[in-house]
Amino acid sequence: MLDIVLDMETQDPDDYLTLLLLLGHQQVRLKAVTITPGSPYQVGLVRRTSALFGRDIPVGAYNLQHPKTCVSTWHEKVYGKIEPSEQASEGSEVLIACCDENTILITGAPLKNVGKALDSPTFRVGCLVAQGGFAGEGVVPTAWQLEKFKGKLTCPTFNLNGDVPSAFKVLATDQIGTRYFVSKNVCHGVHYDSAMHAIVGEFRERSLSMRMIYKGMNAYLQGNAEGKKMHDPLAACCAIDRSIGEWAEVELFREKGEWGSRLADNTRTWIITRYDHEKFVRTFTDC
Repeated sequence: MLDIVLDMETQDPDDYLTLLLLLGHQQVRLKAVTITPGSPYQVGLVRRTSALFGRDIPVGAYNLQHPKTCVSTWHEKVYGKIEPSEQASEGSEVLIACCDENTILITGAPLKNVGKALDSPTFRVGCLVAQGGFAGEGVVPTAWQLEKFKGKLTCPTFNLNGDVPSAFKVLATDQIGTRYFVSKNVCHGVHYDSAMHAIVGEFRERSLSMRMIYKGMNAYLQGNAEGKKMHDPLAACCAIDRSIGEWAEVELFREKGEWGSRLADNTRTWIITRYDHEKFVRTFTDC
């Protein structure tokens, strides 16, 4: 069993799919969830979902006083009304208490909770798997580059730009053992489409995770026939099985509001360059 902590947001369905995946995965012990920004509606959503799996795990919020719900309408449309909850600790305190050298921290949100946790000298995490960053020309062979990113060196990336000082703290610290970035140059080629939906449908009778994912994506696909990019689920699956991806050791940099990466040695920072779809699907459905 892998000890995993999830740092998430809830304005996009794929973050919630990741929570469902980790709560039911056979290889995962989900130790805690932290949320950005951490509104009472977000906390209520996470608490309600973990209760469905018979779990009462620590929940942390970056800003419990946030005035907006920060939960997409898809969540309530599919899974019902969310009752807000303030049953959450400060997000960085949860990370400090629940992470250690044997923990994998998956981040699918701006790095606010992680950045604040790094202010404590006692915070340690063995491996960070972050959705975000960009690998392009000079890192990803031309034949592997998605058409929309051909020849690009840098690209905007939401999670790292959501808190730039914290992103640089994450890249510079020795308090994180190794860092793996699952970037959009690969994520944008991974879709939950009708074919993936059919595969998940084959597993839904044996797994609450698969049933809930199937229900949510059944509704999503009705209005979005092209499917949904699988940013955070890919990151979670790579955290469970690193061999899903091919990785290059790099240093990340930021120019004019965009992020890029260049090959480098001894950085303990790796970025995905392509992935194995069959391994991804096997890991995703192992719930």
